[in-house]
This record gives sequence, structure tokens and C-alpha cells, in this order.
Amino acid sequence: MPVCSVARAAPGRALAGRRAKDTAMDMNLTGSIQPTRQTGASKSGFRWVVVALAFLITIISYLDRSAISYAIGPLQKEFGLSYEDFGFIAAAFGVGYMVMTVGGGILVDRWGARKVWAGAAVVWSAVTGLTGAANGFWMLCLLRTMLGLAEGPSFPALSRTVSDWLPLSERARASAIGLSAVPLASVVGAPLISQLIAGCGWKATFVILASLGLIWAVVWYRVFRDYPENSPFVRAQELQWIREGLPLRAGLSGDEEPTGAHLRSGRTTWRFMLFHPALASNNFAFFAFGYLLFFALSWLPGYLEKTYDLHLKTVGIFLIAPWLTAAILLTLAGCLSDWLWLKTGSARIARSHMIWICQLLSAACILPLAFIHSLPAAITLISLGVGLGLMPNAAFYALNADLARDRVGTSLGVMDCFFAASGVVAPALTGWLVQVTGNFNAAFLLLGALTVSSVAGIILFQHPDAEIKARYSSGLS
Repeated sequence: MPVCSVARAAPGRALAGRRAKDTAMDMNLTGSIQPTRQTGASKSGFRWVVVALAFLITIISYLDRSAISYAIGPLQKEFGLSYEDFGFIAAAFGVGYMVMTVGGGILVDRWGARKVWAGAAVVWSAVTGLTGAANGFWMLCLLRTMLGLAEGPSFPALSRTVSDWLPLSERARASAIGLSAVPLASVVGAPLISQLIAGCGWKATFVILASLGLIWAVVWYRVFRDYPENSPFVRAQELQWIREGLPLRAGLSGDEEPTGAHLRSGRTTWRFMLFHPALASNNFAFFAFGYLLFFALSWLPGYLEKTYDLHLKTVGIFLIAPWLTAAILLTLAGCLSDWLWLKTGSARIARSHMIWICQLLSAACILPLAFIHSLPAAITLISLGVGLGLMPNAAFYALNADLARDRVGTSLGVMDCFFAASGVVAPALTGWLVQVTGNFNAAFLLLGALTVSSVAGIILFQHPDAEIKARYSSGLS
């Protein structure tokens, strides 16, 4: 029987007994958190359809934002742009994104991912289509800024969706599935966009890409509800698994969506989101993570073209390797993180150690790129460096949801603001360094050094277990 016939009539009475009887986490004598085990019946359900839709729109959004990096050659030829000019155009996206990612998180927490994500997809798709009508440097900068503004709510919406639709023991793998779309967008996009630009021209390519987000927005708004309690596709057994040991959503009745009651019932403050050592170190490490990602999205095609004199179509084929490596490692890391959580009940082991180990290995692969001049070696090191650097992406998100569940959209927006800042710094600074030095060596050295500094921050300051234990034992998270 669909859960709507039970939970909608009296959501509090239907499942309140479950919370009193069981908890998703029991504290053992050592103070660690002991998660419940997943039953066979809980392994499938509509929540994974929701995750699949989140995966799909993340691919679409990254196709839209990264397409311009494959058009460097045509843009330089048509508008007479330098590498420094292109760096500023790429950085313009980060300016808009940084402004709106926190605001988007607040909107998602207040109005829900259903409305905000669908509306954002419509706007950024329209901006993507208009990019094909750009007539010069300043219009490209304006449109890229608008694209950043429109895509700002996307990852807060993903984090809010995962937090509301998945139990704690599944959040890392669900986040990993959604976030694996980031590198997979480049696996698909590298050959697809380069071929489209070569065959149809850069202007038509942006118009084609714009249609994808519009279609997704219609589907998302029709089938998704912000809370599984209100979805006609969620059955009682799945809802019990999602909500086991966690408080039911306050303020829900009938078909009502978020009212803000769950915000008033929580205890996550702005001071906690900005200054708690675990979240602060997470935010800085996410800046370093973003610097690597924006560097790769904005400059890897240009690096291969400039350094090894490759044609755009050939560049698209070579770039399949690093992004496919990243997609595989990111997905495996999410599953490994959840497995470690189930085995140890420690976020320090399952989340924090995952982050710093992957980032340290990534830096070890990136730094040698400043000293080698072999295409096979460069592709190998780039593949490992990008893959390992993106590998802990889901752990960043899961840790954020673990610590600030009642305001996870806003808290993720704060973290994503650091990511957006890297989107301003990485493209512009890389463009300037390449213009000044004539090569990418200094850019790779700076990238490696920044990654190492984030490793130190995670090791020294990220100790989340005590805070998670306190929040779940009090029943307020």
C-alpha cells in the first residue's frame, strides 16, 4: 500500500512508534555510533529514482558550464581573445556562482528542491542557449556570470535531496552517484561537445545543450516531492527505512511541502556553519578540490592543445581517460565511505580519512606534471591526479549532511561558496600564469601546493565524531 494513504493522514502517529522503538544509531561503550543494518527489502525503492534524476541534471549542468572550454579556439579566432581574456571569461561563472550558492542553499531549505531546482534548470538552460548569440568579450562575461547565478542552487538542492531522502548509512553512496555525473559529464562532453563544435559550430552547440535542462525540469517537477512522506511512489516499508531513528518532518500535512518548521526545530546556527573546526576545514579542503576541478574543466583542453599541439577532436578523445577515471573512483569512494561507516560508526574514518588520503595522492600525481614533457606520461598523471582529487567528493557532502542536517542546504551553500571562489581564482590565475610564463608549469606547482595545504587542515582540525554523536543522541539533527 502506498505510504500516502498512511503518512498523509497522520504522519506523526503512523511512524512515531518507530522512533521510540528503534534508533538508527546506538552509542556503544566506546562512544562510537553503531548504524543499523540494511534489510533486503530496503535495498530498492523510489529514492534511487530520485538519485538517478539528480545524477542526470548534474550531468546536464556540467555540460552547460564546461562547453565553453572546448570552444577556446573558435572564440579566440572570432573575437581575438587572449589566454588571459579566456581566463576571465571562465572566472566570470565563479563570480555568479559564489554569489548565489549560499542564497540558493537558503532558498532550497525554505522552498524545497522541487521548486528551486526546476526553476534554476529553466533559467540556466535559457542562458546557455543565449551564449550562442554572444558577440564579444563582455557579453560572454555577462552570460557566464548569469550562468553561475542560475546554477548556484544546484548542489545545495542535491545535498538537501540526499539528506531528506536517504538514511545516514546511504548518503555517501547516493551523493557519489549524483556527483559522479561531474566527471562523467566530461567523459560524455569531451567527445560530444568537441564533435558538435567541429561539426555544427560553437553557437549551435550551446542551443542544442540548452534543450536538455528544459526537458529535465518538467520531469522533475512532475514526479518529485521534497519529502518522501508526500510522494505517491514511496511505500511504507521504504519510508520506515529512510526515517528509521530520525524525527519525522515537522509541519507536514497532506500535500504540503516545506514550511520552514524543520528549520526552527533544528540547532544549526550561522556560527556553527562558519566556524566549527570540522566544517571550516571541510570548506577549505573543498576550495582546494574546486581549484583542481575548475582548473581541469577550464584549462585541460587548452593545455593539451598548447603543450602537445593537438587538434580539438583529438583533445576530446584524450580527455575521456581522466574524467572516466574520476567517475569510477568517485563512485567507489562513496560505497567505501558508507561501508566504513557501517563497520566503524566513525565519520573521522569514513569521511575525513577518505578526503585527506585521496587529496595527498592527487598532489603526488599533479606536481610531476611541471617537469615532464611526454604525452603518455602526462595523460596518465592527469588521469590519476584528477581521478584521485575528485574521489572524495561524496565524503565532503556526506560530512556536511551529517553535521548540519536541519540546514543542510544552507550549510552546503556555504561550503559551495568556497568551491565557487576557487572557480574565480583557478581559471583567472591559471590564465595569467600561462600568459606570463608561456607554459603550464607554475600552474601545476600551485595546484599541487594548495592540495597539500588542504590535507594538513583535514588532519589537524577535522574531528566530527563527537559532534555527530551529540546531535543524534539528542534527537535534534
